Amino acid sequence: QLQASGGGLVQTGGSLRLSCVVSGISLDYYAIGWVRQAPGKEREVVSSISRSGYGIYYTDSVKGRFTIPRDTTKNTMYLHMNNLKTEDTAIYFCAAAYSRTYDRSADYTYWGQGTLVTVSS
Repeated sequence: QLQASGGGLVQTGGSLRLSCVVSGISLDYYAIGWVRQAPGKEREVVSSISRSGYGIYYTDSVKGRFTIPRDTTKNTMYLHMNNLKTEDTAIYFCAAAYSRTYDRSADYTYWGQGTLVTVSS
């Protein structure tokens, strides 16, 4: 089970912190990531981290603005989002992948319920 939280309304240039608490699966065996879906668009992997913690992926549009810390002692993953833009508006899902690849939404097996991020201009 994955439980995401932390979404909300923020102005352009602002920051938000998303959290995802993972239960029932071990992060030693699953890559985890944040996948977003904007209205009318396909799901996009925003950022993800390998099961070892050493492999980290960011989609090009968020590089330099987002980071994906992970606390394995709390089985929790975060998405720190800075300098938010209107195009970051989407529902953000946390998800887990039992896969060697973790940069495609199809890699993910388990999904949380999503949290809405709205960035206003």
